[in-house]
Amino acid sequence: MGSVQKPLRQSVSLPPRLAQRIRVLARARKTSASRVIADLVESGLSAQDQERERFLALADRLTQSTDTDEQRQIKEELARLTFGS
Repeated sequence: MGSVQKPLRQSVSLPPRLAQRIRVLARARKTSASRVIADLVESGLSAQDQERERFLALADRLTQSTDTDEQRQIKEELARLTFGS
């Protein structure tokens, strides 16, 4: 039988402007600020995982590519992902 995981309580300090935006979102969604924060953290982690997968896919393409133009383009994209625009 699988165990049910209880939510863990975390204390997070937010800048006032960010806290206000969280409260506004919570009111608009008719939910708690804690739920909004959890949703935002979850979507941020998911986005980070997707970015990592994209990076690894590009790195794999780079190792398999024999076309120098394609290699240059992939290297530029990897640099943008790593260092920003």
